[in-house]
Amino acid sequence: MELEGKIIKVLETRSGTSPRTGSPWKLQSFVLETPGQYPRRMVFEVFGEERLNQMNIQEGQELKVSFDIDAREYNGRWYNSIRAWKVEPATGEGAEPVAQSAPMAAPAMGEPAASFTTEESTDDLPF
Repeated sequence: MELEGKIIKVLETRSGTSPRTGSPWKLQSFVLETPGQYPRRMVFEVFGEERLNQMNIQEGQELKVSFDIDAREYNGRWYNSIRAWKVEPATGEGAEPVAQSAPMAAPAMGEPAASFTTEESTDDLPF
């Protein structure tokens, strides 16, 4: 999956040692905001010191992020993980924004639903 937007926040780096292998690990999360009238935010993570150094993600950058989504269960609760595997500069001007070409998501709680009426429609019914 891919999403384009601006990095609005770089979160703290987390690190530790794997209890299974004894190898050190490093993980950092970033907040990406999509452009458009109704911007969306996504927190994604990059795992591994080598990838973090290679990607060198900075606040304010316009990026296209390729990522995988996975879920895991812990103590009867489920958690999503959005892990980036490729980051590149956004396509820039002249390209259609990703937010417009992405599938429509259901509105979040408290947000109004999207209107599907067209300009040609003279019908004032909401459906």
